[in-house]
Parts: sequence; C-alpha cells; structure tokens
Amino acid sequence: MSESDSAPIHPVDAKRRPATVKETKALAHPLRVRMVRLCGQYELTNKQLADRLGVDPGTAHYHVRQLVDAGFLEPAPVRTGESGALEKPYRSTGRSWWLSDALAGSDPSEGFAPVEAFQQELAEAGPSSIATYARFSLHLSPEDIEELDRRIVAVIDEYVETDDSRRDLPVHGGMFLLHRSADREPGPTTKPPAFARGLHSTGVSNGA
Repeated sequence: MSESDSAPIHPVDAKRRPATVKETKALAHPLRVRMVRLCGQYELTNKQLADRLGVDPGTAHYHVRQLVDAGFLEPAPVRTGESGALEKPYRSTGRSWWLSDALAGSDPSEGFAPVEAFQQELAEAGPSSIATYARFSLHLSPEDIEELDRRIVAVIDEYVETDDSRRDLPVHGGMFLLHRSADREPGPTTKPPAFARGLHSTGVSNGA
C-alpha cells in the first residue's frame, strides 16, 4: 500500500492531486459521499450515521470501513454518550476536498454518485434551503472548460482552506457541475438565454 493510500491528508497541507484507485472506488457510492460530508461537519458514530441516512447499522458500518480504509474517514477520540456508554465516532480527514477528477475512468453509474448524493441532500433540505444558484448555457472549447474549472475551483479552495474559522456559522452545501448539453445545437435564428441567477435570503438547513 502506498503512502497516498494510507496517510490522511489535511486540507492545509495538501494540494489537489489525482485520486488513487482505492479512493475512486470509495467515492463511487452516494451514501459514502454523504458520509464524508457529514463527518466533515460532525464527529458521528456508526449508529448516528445509520440513523441520519436512514440505513441499517450493518450497511453503515460497511461503508464507513470502506471510507476509513481509503483515508477519507478516521476514528475520532472515544467519548461518553448520553446514556453513559462509550462511543467511537468518526471524522473526515479532509482528503476528499483535494482530489482532481476523483471518479474519472470509473463506471458511468459510479461516476454519478456525487450528483446523486447532492440531489438527495437538496431534496431533504427542501426548496427553502437554497441560498443562491446560477443556471447558465455556454459554448466552450476544451481549453475554455479547463480554465473555467480552474478559476471556480480556486475560489472554492480558498473557502475550504479557511472553513475552520467559520465553524460557528450555518452549514451550506453546494456543487459545481458542468455538463455537455443533450440538446441539439440551436439554429442560426435561435439564441437561448446564456445566464440565469437567483438569490434567496432564507436559511440553509444543516441536514444531510
């Protein structure tokens, strides 16, 4: 096993890099993607994850072990629960924020896992949770796509690096996704709107 497969990486010390085969496999399931996000905000036990995500403890345990083995989760200090029993929670290592093309080359159904996880989280949070959105249609070359991705991800990375200083503020979730349209190219007399944006002042749910 290589060092990149076994050693947790903290966002402050890491640089964006390609995912290993083990990391790609670990992120190829929407439930595991959600577990990583949840454990990035809270230290949660296997049972708490199962309850939060609506799965049985055995299923949760299996997925947690996959994430621990890939370096995305790690055991947090043992604590005493409300009943007085000892609990063994898990927390995110921060590694998932610093992978480039984490699911590139994976099975198409597996590569859609982060999108499925985001859809589930947004559906549970509800329409009132949306703080802002941008919907756009652009004509882009491969070079344009690379530059757009680089610039947007750079801004996101800046906020990721400083997120610990804002732990007292509401948790917001988001996803940047660019896809090739399935629509036919518009004719010379049609010109679809290039950009639509919305901003809502409602609060954002902390739910997974």
